[in-house]
Amino acid sequence: MIRTKICGITQPEQVTPICALGVDAIGLVFYDPSPRSVSIEQAIAIRKAVPAYVSVVGLFVDQTVERINRIAAQVQLDSIQFHGAHSVQQCQGADRPWYRALRVAAGQSVAELVEPWVEQGQGVLLDTYVKGVPGGTGAAFNWDQVPKPRTWNLILAGGLTPDNVATAVQQTTPWAVDVSGGVEASPGVKDIDKVRAFMQGVHS
Repeated sequence: MIRTKICGITQPEQVTPICALGVDAIGLVFYDPSPRSVSIEQAIAIRKAVPAYVSVVGLFVDQTVERINRIAAQVQLDSIQFHGAHSVQQCQGADRPWYRALRVAAGQSVAELVEPWVEQGQGVLLDTYVKGVPGGTGAAFNWDQVPKPRTWNLILAGGLTPDNVATAVQQTTPWAVDVSGGVEASPGVKDIDKVRAFMQGVHS
């Protein structure tokens, strides 16, 4: 069973219809430059709308672990998604379970990229490298770069859509997939029909 996270939720009223489609997790972005960034107040309101057995993940870029832990406690996050330059040691300072997001450039060895993280955290999220953009690029990397077999949990992100996610799942056999822009009507506003189609693609 492939797990699915819908990231970049900004509207509490969208939580119920999205979760009703069988998603496993939703993601909240705590990165001010992102059009999907949420305030603490927004995040708490969204958290309150999340039903049992759906996880809430906080996405952070190059913030201090102290601040991350403080926000995680305020919002009652279930886990942390680290982007940017955080070291293994810094990530280990998180009060919540965590995993590392890494950006894959064309021709890069993914095995070498993930090696420091293989036995750390809950898994590794692979996104697409775009200079100056820490995530949410809407661009896919070459899935042939993903090593198989693996000893670590792959969370596949980067340019996934309802049209390509079934192929992505078949090609990379990930533990989970993570989508944001691929199921949106506009940044931070999800298109429920696209979410439904995405979920169908994941499980097809």
